[in-house]
Amino acid sequence: MRKIRSPILVLLGHVDHGKTSLVDKVRGTAVAKGEPGAITQYISASYVPLDVIRSVCGHLLAQMKIELDLPGFLWIDSPGHEAFTTLRKRGGAIADLAILVVDINEGFKPQTDESLSYLKQFRTPFVIAATKIDRMLGWIPKQDECFLDSFPEQTSRAQDELEEKIYRLISQLAERGFAAERFDRVSDFAKQVAVVPVSSVTGEGIPDLLMTVGGIAQKYLKGRLEITTEEGKGTVLEVKEFKGLGMTIDVVLYDGEINKGDFLVIGGSALKEPVITRVKALLQPAPLKELRIEKNFQQLDSVIAAAGIKISAPGLENVIAGSPLRAVRSESEIGKARQEIAKEMEEVEIETDREGLVLKADTLGGLEALIKILREMGISIRKAKVGDLSKSDIMEIRSLKEPVVFCFNVKIPSDVQELANDNNVTIFSSNVIYTIIEEYEKWVQDRKKREEEAILHKAARPGRVRALPGYVFRQSRPAVFGVEVLKGIIKPGIRLKKGKDIVGGVKEMQMRGENIKEAKSGDKVAISMPDVTIGKEVKENDVLDVFLSYEDLDMLQKIRHKLSEEEKELLEEYGR
Repeated sequence: MRKIRSPILVLLGHVDHGKTSLVDKVRGTAVAKGEPGAITQYISASYVPLDVIRSVCGHLLAQMKIELDLPGFLWIDSPGHEAFTTLRKRGGAIADLAILVVDINEGFKPQTDESLSYLKQFRTPFVIAATKIDRMLGWIPKQDECFLDSFPEQTSRAQDELEEKIYRLISQLAERGFAAERFDRVSDFAKQVAVVPVSSVTGEGIPDLLMTVGGIAQKYLKGRLEITTEEGKGTVLEVKEFKGLGMTIDVVLYDGEINKGDFLVIGGSALKEPVITRVKALLQPAPLKELRIEKNFQQLDSVIAAAGIKISAPGLENVIAGSPLRAVRSESEIGKARQEIAKEMEEVEIETDREGLVLKADTLGGLEALIKILREMGISIRKAKVGDLSKSDIMEIRSLKEPVVFCFNVKIPSDVQELANDNNVTIFSSNVIYTIIEEYEKWVQDRKKREEEAILHKAARPGRVRALPGYVFRQSRPAVFGVEVLKGIIKPGIRLKKGKDIVGGVKEMQMRGENIKEAKSGDKVAISMPDVTIGKEVKENDVLDVFLSYEDLDMLQKIRHKLSEEEKELLEEYGR
């Protein structure tokens, strides 16, 4: 039997629902307190060994008759779904299991749904950590206790409130197509999502959560945890300077092995041009320490999956965060690895000649997240690339029908922004993907409204009038006479027809001696028609219709929902 690796566990959820605090409680560190705005801005990894899981879970494992023999967990903390897709491999995500963190007091939020959509897409099994139970009114804290021990000691009011909020989460999951139940009431973990109430402040429920995740991994995932190759396969989390080593990369190794001296093939900043280098040093933080912020590392000669590691090697400056990585023993294996990496990069970076949006992101995973969302929305993409927005990007798209750029977590220099403004290029920029999408959708809606209003003003509208007897003010050059609007709308600039014959154009309209821009059904107004003679082309009591050109009819079809019922009736009569 092949060697079993640690399952890779990813934490997902809304930005402030307590993902990092939850990991901190297990790690016994204080990463969250050092985060900007207490929100994780980057994705990182820490290893939780089996003995820690056993010590935290205590008697629960024995009580549930679960005997864990997994090496431990590689925990990945992330800002949201965009980082989840950074943890990518060809054909899916590297996460074996996920914890979807939901504030029990707030329920589902936009990023919760986004995270859920990616779990669905990659078919990643998950449990719900219903956090912040300590914030419920009347909750009596029981430090580090199992939920199953703490819950019976709560007041009946706190118990009722928790049950009510748990079932609200279960209902929200049911609305999204998932059967769910509180973890101790689950009858089949393969068919139901387990909801585990926890507190990252008091530690209550943490043993239950680890026991649930460990049990699921042990029972259902063991077959996919076998190390399948000697070749090291990983994903780059971050590229950064490290004192004494120069440029380094933080990597999640999800299969195989990396040795000091191995050849590395990594996705680079130029399409189809992977970075080829050689491992100079392999560094790993101690168990429970976080890869991204740790300063003290153990130097190793070899690392086996699954692991979070820092790698020092020459020429890492052009590596892109989110890129795939391969580690091979000999130069003869580089060619095959290079082809694999180039293909993976090509799947994400896009360049076409057609109309569509331009996407820029700081990582390959962020770019992939944008691409997936826009394709689901049916929006065309012209180009998708990793890197900051440049002047050449603006110049390339300024002549497009809809010159729009999405920038996820990238810099927009002031001169580039100025060039975009001068060329009517619209930029949507944020470090949160759903904010970019929301702003774009609002812009599209606002633009549609403006376009519809422009059509309403530009196009002739369906209208019908009757020439009023006894109200001929001038017989010709121009003819000025009174009409009653029977249906629809008339305005200056329209042409009127009698039957199929055009009789002439309306130059001006007046009501009570003042010029007006339009008249509606029921209005009686005076109109002037330069090319009409009363008694010849138009007679008293004649019924005249607004003549609509094919262009008018096409425009009106676009805004049919804006027309009155009378106008729609007239269009039907006109055969449109």
